[in-house]
Amino acid sequence: MALLTIRNLTVEFATASGAFRAVDSVDVDIDRGEILAIVGESGSGKSVSMLATMGLLPWTATITAERMEFDGTDLRSLSGPARRRLIGKDIAMIFQEPMSSLNPCFTVGFQIREALKQHLDLDKKGRQARAVELFEMVGIPDPERRLKAFPHQLSGGMNQRVMIAMAIACKPRLLIADEPTTALDVTIQAQILDLLTDLQKETGMALILITHDMGVVAETAERVAVQYAGQKVEDQPVTDLFARPHHPYTAALLAALPERATERRLPTIPGVVPGQHDKPVGCLFSPRCKFADERCRQVPPPVQPPAIGFARCHYPLNVPAEVETA
Repeated sequence: MALLTIRNLTVEFATASGAFRAVDSVDVDIDRGEILAIVGESGSGKSVSMLATMGLLPWTATITAERMEFDGTDLRSLSGPARRRLIGKDIAMIFQEPMSSLNPCFTVGFQIREALKQHLDLDKKGRQARAVELFEMVGIPDPERRLKAFPHQLSGGMNQRVMIAMAIACKPRLLIADEPTTALDVTIQAQILDLLTDLQKETGMALILITHDMGVVAETAERVAVQYAGQKVEDQPVTDLFARPHHPYTAALLAALPERATERRLPTIPGVVPGQHDKPVGCLFSPRCKFADERCRQVPPPVQPPAIGFARCHYPLNVPAEVETA
């Protein structure tokens, strides 16, 4: 049984001009010890789908799902106290902006010890020892002194390490990392990614990595889910996806990688992700797809079988000869 199973997740936000569907019929599966990357442009619903799983969306969001289970526990029916016991302990999240996620009024040590006090049966001395141990694990030098620092007294890379330390403090079984290397320089990015993968190997936790960087995906993930305009459009093992993408959007993303470019100018995807008022009737990618025809523009595409990467497309690419399309 998968550690996390989500079926037909939909998230809508109430706005002055009507409901906006940010996540549309998304499925997610991740096994114990697996690294799953969720990729896509900004606005594709990557973060929103995981925040919905955590129960951290505002009251303006309406969340529906046929199934949303973590290790057999139905996340849809959890009471407030039960969710607080689960979130932060068994499921943890590294948020996108550490400077806006950490409380500027408290030291980083206080914030870590607060999480330990909430979820673990440790006395004051035990919480301090665990906080020091966590800072050492994430590579923060002089941990006793750094625990007394406020977030503004630390660099962006250090704050990101603090966020990681807080997330793994209670040894979660599932860690969600939302753009963990945003706004960091290349050297620090590599250190943070190495740290996450090392921690994943040491603890055996499952890791969901939300990113738009296909290079990070190639180096880190085992399986990739591609999202576009709130929908999942493809899901494949990372090696297969890079070798044989089935959805035109995935193929276009990979073609735009500098190392794959065959011409002097990098290829681009024309147009923009559709918003609330300009969503196509058929395939959401059809206005930007060079293969689209009238059927694509008028009829929502089916989800193809696993052998075609669950591609949400009428005309998937690189289809094996022995496989029939939906």
